[in-house]
Amino acid sequence: MKPYVVQLKQMNSIKFRHQILLILITALSSTVFWLIFYLNIPSILGFPNTTLETIFANYDGPNYMVISKCGYNRDCIAQNFSLPSALEYYPAHFPAFPLIIRIFNYLVSGPKSMLLATLCGSILLSLAAYKFFNQFVNSKKSLWLSIVLLFFPARLFILRQIGAPETWFIALTLLSVSFFKEKKYFYSAISAAFSLSFKSPGVLLGISYLFLAIYELFGKKQKIKFIFQKYFYFLLIPVTLFLIFNFYRLQTGDFWAYFKSGDNFHLSLLPYSVFVSNKSWINTIWLEDVVYIYFIAIYGVYRLLKKNRYEITAVFPFVFLLATLFVAHRDISRYISPIYPFLLLSFQRFLTQKSIKIIFLILLPAIILYSINFVIGNIAPIANWAPYL
Repeated sequence: MKPYVVQLKQMNSIKFRHQILLILITALSSTVFWLIFYLNIPSILGFPNTTLETIFANYDGPNYMVISKCGYNRDCIAQNFSLPSALEYYPAHFPAFPLIIRIFNYLVSGPKSMLLATLCGSILLSLAAYKFFNQFVNSKKSLWLSIVLLFFPARLFILRQIGAPETWFIALTLLSVSFFKEKKYFYSAISAAFSLSFKSPGVLLGISYLFLAIYELFGKKQKIKFIFQKYFYFLLIPVTLFLIFNFYRLQTGDFWAYFKSGDNFHLSLLPYSVFVSNKSWINTIWLEDVVYIYFIAIYGVYRLLKKNRYEITAVFPFVFLLATLFVAHRDISRYISPIYPFLLLSFQRFLTQKSIKIIFLILLPAIILYSINFVIGNIAPIANWAPYL
């Protein structure tokens, strides 16, 4: 057997073992976190009485469970659920995640199906991140960076434990970027379209591809025929958005229901409005951490642009970061989470040092405690769980 064939088989074997390990770490970490609440362990640490319902009730999980039961039918929602959210608010949540919850609901009850949907998204995220990192660094470093992403930043760790579509959204975004780098444009476009079906910021990935198409047309002087053939499949992104809005029309009678979902739009005309806005979604003066988040994100994206100026791995995080600077919301760490993998890539030489690995392990208990505290304080007022089952 030729040496390069043997080497290829060895590399594939290593990658397979890494992927299995990532699946196990993802599933085990989520299971342990849920057990902490199931066994009411936080009470030992002085937290209030907790159960799995604390996990189930975490925002925005209940909203997605409502949609999984009623779609966007306001009469159904009003008759069966009593969340404080206005009925027009639900179209702010795109339909893919509720659909997955609904599918898993045939196997287990609504709240458990929601966590199962999140867990599947987390596993997909770990595998997509490993594939993404493997395009830039060796398998060993890719494994470590993927493990880091599962726990850090801590806000993303929380999103892996509750009813949240971010795991699916980020995973599909990474797959789209990875396929694009491999010149598999059809699969890239399909992944981008699916990512949009989970969260509206998926539009920014489409804008990033549009920017690259314009640059190749006018900057690199590529022929229109070449541009059309390369980017034609990405028309699936606006088509997906149209189908979602048309679904809203069928469910609510209003094609533009997403834009009429109440206090859901946090974009402002000025950057850094999170520090000056008086909206209810901020309502605090304790925002110093946002400054640090912006600093790390801006510096990380700068490093990516310096190295890969006109590549999707730099253009997308730049576009997403630019949009996030105009977000007036306390939870910036959640809004900016789709670029976390790109920031890890930007700082990969630093993050793969032995000293940083030790520091990460030292910080792991802090991440867990922070997550427990956050989950306990971010629950929806649900008096009756029967409609969710």
